[in-house]
Amino acid sequence: MKIEGIIKTCHAQSECIAGSVAADNLSEMTTTAAGNYVITRICSTKTRSVIASMDDYLMNIIVAEEVCESPAQTGKISGEKGIINPD
Repeated sequence: MKIEGIIKTCHAQSECIAGSVAADNLSEMTTTAAGNYVITRICSTKTRSVIASMDDYLMNIIVAEEVCESPAQTGKISGEKGIINPD
């Protein structure tokens, strides 16, 4: 049996996040950025592998989002006290 799935999440810094999580992809996974979306495809013949891969991926997305969308990464820090500039 072949199991396939797609995870599509929306992010302001999709290129950064896709690049960050793609580094941990297993051979049966592909991750791309398309507009504001990060799209990951998982394909395997083992249910447990898909579940474990999805679990790891979702934790990686959380960390990547925190890093890629941080004020230091987006360049929205200014002033001596590190005040974040509003958009």
